[in-house]
Amino acid sequence: MSVSQHIITVGMVVIGTMLTRFLPFLIFPSGKPTPKFVQYLGKYLSVAVFGLLVVYCLKDVDVFSFSYGLPELISIIIVILLHLWKRQMLISIAAGTVCYMLLVQFVF
Repeated sequence: MSVSQHIITVGMVVIGTMLTRFLPFLIFPSGKPTPKFVQYLGKYLSVAVFGLLVVYCLKDVDVFSFSYGLPELISIIIVILLHLWKRQMLISIAAGTVCYMLLVQFVF
């Protein structure tokens, strides 16, 4: 890339970052109530994204070949139990990931 292309790229990144940071404050000022559809998205979109991630992660699990989906099942159970116990999403996800990697590498 030439110098002018570098400058244009950096400028576009700056503009994109500024738009994503400032646009919500311009569209939804603090004096006005937040629209109902934005409140709905804020309430349910994160749950939908996590559901989509679970489906995506489990889509290639073959329950008819060796390991029979046991590493995934054990890790999911650990995530659920840890989340019910500690109520800390990051701890639950990290422990489930570590458990899955250890099971795949050393057990199955």
